[in-house]
Amino acid sequence: MALPAPRSRAEEVVVYVEGAIDQRGLQPGDHIGTRGDLRGETGVARATVNEAIRLLQERRRIVVRPGPGGGLFVAPTDPVVRLGRTLLTVLGEPSAVAGAIEVREQLEPLIAAHAAQHRTAKDGRELKALIAEMERNLDDIAQFLSLNWALHARIAAISPNSVLRSTYIGLYEFVNEVSVVKPQPRDIAYLEQRLRVHSDLVAAILAGDVAAAQRAAETHRHPG
Repeated sequence: MALPAPRSRAEEVVVYVEGAIDQRGLQPGDHIGTRGDLRGETGVARATVNEAIRLLQERRRIVVRPGPGGGLFVAPTDPVVRLGRTLLTVLGEPSAVAGAIEVREQLEPLIAAHAAQHRTAKDGRELKALIAEMERNLDDIAQFLSLNWALHARIAAISPNSVLRSTYIGLYEFVNEVSVVKPQPRDIAYLEQRLRVHSDLVAAILAGDVAAAQRAAETHRHPG
């Protein structure tokens, strides 16, 4: 299974804009700047800025207003759902996302048990590689979560139960499609704690210890 690709230049500009919104304390409707401002601040090509703006609009982070006094503005606020200490900005109905997270977490002990029973050497190598990537990205919450989700999808792929597998992965995909990680202060201690939880889960799976894998999955559940 391929690891997530490095960010494109446009995605780096997206992160820059989202960081600027957070650092400057901008609120919905506040002016961020113009396309020209963004090119000057980031040093990227016009096409890259345009692609970044398209991504930001798709994620409902900005709106573009033409004419005098126009430019890039902070978009209206979307509802927020909490996943542990991580805040997800929901581009739709928040209760559906909260419900999907609840059901998904109820399935995790069974997913973990199947993985411990049926893992192969190849599964083990790929799970350990994802854990290593998570450790290398402790300073980037968005990338850390992307790798976290990739890890859970890879664990679920081990299950021979196609209904369980497709339901669980489908719930992950739904949450990912309708929400984005809300910019927030770095919390390395929390991410290190989550890394330990996931490392314990993978260790139990690789050991073939079904009971330990289920306990690790129970520990993994986010409170609240």
